[in-house]
Amino acid sequence: MTIFFKNKEYRKFSIASILSSAGDILFYLALMTYASRLKNYSLALSLIAISESVPRLFSSVGGYLADRTQNKFQKIVWMAMIRGALYLLVGFLFSQNIAGWNLVIIVIIINFISDTAGTYSSGLTTPLVISLVKKDEVGEAEGFTGGMSQVITLISQFVGSGLLLFMSYSALSVINGLTFILAGLIYYNIARSKRKKGNSTVTQEVDDRGFWATLALALKQVKKAAGLMTTVLVIAVLNGVLSTIEPLVSIVVAGNRQVMVIGTYSFTIALVGAMVGIGTALGSIIGTNLFKKISLYAVILFANVAGASVIIAILNKNIWACLVTCCFLGFFLGAASPKLTQWMVGAVDHTILASSVGLINTILLVVSPLMTTAFTTLSAVTNVQYSLLGLLFISVLLLVITVVVMKRSAKKGELTTI
Repeated sequence: MTIFFKNKEYRKFSIASILSSAGDILFYLALMTYASRLKNYSLALSLIAISESVPRLFSSVGGYLADRTQNKFQKIVWMAMIRGALYLLVGFLFSQNIAGWNLVIIVIIINFISDTAGTYSSGLTTPLVISLVKKDEVGEAEGFTGGMSQVITLISQFVGSGLLLFMSYSALSVINGLTFILAGLIYYNIARSKRKKGNSTVTQEVDDRGFWATLALALKQVKKAAGLMTTVLVIAVLNGVLSTIEPLVSIVVAGNRQVMVIGTYSFTIALVGAMVGIGTALGSIIGTNLFKKISLYAVILFANVAGASVIIAILNKNIWACLVTCCFLGFFLGAASPKLTQWMVGAVDHTILASSVGLINTILLVVSPLMTTAFTTLSAVTNVQYSLLGLLFISVLLLVITVVVMKRSAKKGELTTI
């Protein structure tokens, strides 16, 4: 937490990132609420979830392009401004008399373009953050920023559900666009400040290797650290479970409003996300110290149990049990993430740290959209119950695998308590 208050440039950078995330949550909640009122709401909600998740598949390409970018601060400013303009356009479209499904399709396409640009922006973020903090502070920075992002997201969800009662979808889209523009101005301020100081971190070292050569080198570095790759894969699947649960919950709640809605539909969906956010925030901020002497695999095991419990609660249409278990799942995943980051920073060669971070982020992100796309598509084509049962099977299988890997790692001395 101290790094946020000590490091002025990092603090501004974090605030810019948090701002854009907060605006995105407001827009996502508005779009999901609008789509839930359409005749074939299940298909609409599934398409929105897919449009949110598929761009993450391009994260490796975005990271590669970011490594080849000379002036990273300049490009991240432009990305923020372009995404802001796209959501201002969405705000204009919502104010026009466009038929429900036609509007949703257009907005989904624009949102897809924006999120695809966001993968490049995310690739720019990692090396810039590393340049703003010390190497031994990366884990703390990741944990604190991630936790605060979840807190802001939580606030945005509740504010958004309240704003939807008296504010138009168009207005919320405009707010989202303005948050990106404000974030871009903050990034520009940081770049200008460093330029005045003659700081070389404004222009980052450029990786001139080919795409596949860069990925191969990064993979080699990650595999050299005993147990790191296994841990990344396990956490990747857990992230996939969490990302898939949220859109499936929205579908189940939409079809069982009488027994599962708390207040309003938008408020209920916001509440589910809020519980995940609270858990993740607490796990990110205090989890690193709380589990300091506990194996990372043990934390992952707790997360597996929580994930299976969430799905069982949804199948039973018990919204309260769903909220509690979602909170626990978010907490354990929030605690695991900074521990993994710090382990990685201490294990890989620092000369290609950014590439290694990009590779791990790619693995973590690729699984989520794949699982979300698969299970939401299954839900749209068949029934949401089949998706939930399939996800439960994967969760139980992952639990068994985690126990086996944990025992093997203990025998080989690969367990880490970072």
